[in-house]
Amino acid sequence: MGEDLIADAIRSIVDAGSLAGATTLVWQDDQIIQTTGVGWRDIESKLPMERNTIFRIASMSKPIISTLALMLFDEGRFALNDPITHWAPEFSQMRVLRSSTGTLDQTNEAERQITFEDLLTHRSGLTYADWHSGPIVQAYKEALGGDIDSEVHPDDWIARLAALPLIDQPGTAFHYGHSTDLLGLIIARIEDAPLGDVLKRRIFDPLGMNDTGFTVPLEKQHRKATTYGFDASGQLCKRLTGPGNSFLAERPEGMAYVSGGQGLWSTVDDYLTFARMFLNEGIVNDVQLLKPETYKRMVSNCLSENQLINARSILNTGHGFGLGIAMVLDPLKASPQPCGGGIGAVGWPGAFGGWWRADPSNNSVMIFLSHNMVELEQLFDGIGAGVYEAITQFQNQASSLLS
Repeated sequence: MGEDLIADAIRSIVDAGSLAGATTLVWQDDQIIQTTGVGWRDIESKLPMERNTIFRIASMSKPIISTLALMLFDEGRFALNDPITHWAPEFSQMRVLRSSTGTLDQTNEAERQITFEDLLTHRSGLTYADWHSGPIVQAYKEALGGDIDSEVHPDDWIARLAALPLIDQPGTAFHYGHSTDLLGLIIARIEDAPLGDVLKRRIFDPLGMNDTGFTVPLEKQHRKATTYGFDASGQLCKRLTGPGNSFLAERPEGMAYVSGGQGLWSTVDDYLTFARMFLNEGIVNDVQLLKPETYKRMVSNCLSENQLINARSILNTGHGFGLGIAMVLDPLKASPQPCGGGIGAVGWPGAFGGWWRADPSNNSVMIFLSHNMVELEQLFDGIGAGVYEAITQFQNQASSLLS
């Protein structure tokens, strides 16, 4: 009955034209409790959402890249308080804006170097342009290209990012942004290999995550969810580009840059495999990704009270933030975003309508994937919010299935 309620709740939102479709999965104690595909992965071709539908998971990529970085940390390749300048010397002479809205020449010298921990906790002073106003916004867009699929070569991308002033002094405040993208490109330098190859060798192949990567192979294209958004009147429509036309929904062939922060494609089953790591202290299918002490550090809050307040635009009350992932500190105050759940539950959503949670309090994982590409301005006008209603309905109904 609960499984039907999940499908029915999502279907009502799809039927209302507020969502193209979604795929869900609920897992507990080594069993799939629920999974369903509702709506369409391609409306025009009448192709339904299915369990093996492949989605671009946007910022759900970040916990995977953060885990990969911590695997290198466990091997002694760097210390968390090491400056990143050993691998990215471009960042050796950073400047910091005196005001986030000020002109780019109104800066002070950075008081210290950016560290690996700064990147993992989004306290580097790097940001996303869309979270701010003022000259820094256009400077980011002109320098870095698309947010996910950039035509800028990785080395040039790093150099251009380093040439821009920071939004804040390193280590002082949480600013969500390109920290994980930079972390991924530094990992590629450390490993002397493309980031996608490192992920495949170190995480995806050992765990059997065969449908996860920065591209969707030709033989799997028919399983890919088409990208949908909303026109100015709020009507559901197919999109060729992401929000703000700043990046492509499909990665072009031959592009060197990859976004460790936003660029991966995956399925509910592949992401389940990764998420189960958070129920067994860094171990999945007898593969130990992280040492227990590193895992515990990853899922422990790193932000001060003032930093948590500063992060509230994206990190809702009741949550903390560790090394690349959010966790529940107070279940009574924690809403479904970014993860919700019992104390110690972890997760991090994706801007295209992806959401997940691993909850040690009841040994469960919930995953919701969709393609719902919405402009920030549209959300302010109430357009495209149906996916958040669907996620809340999914979370509520799925919770009733768990013992």
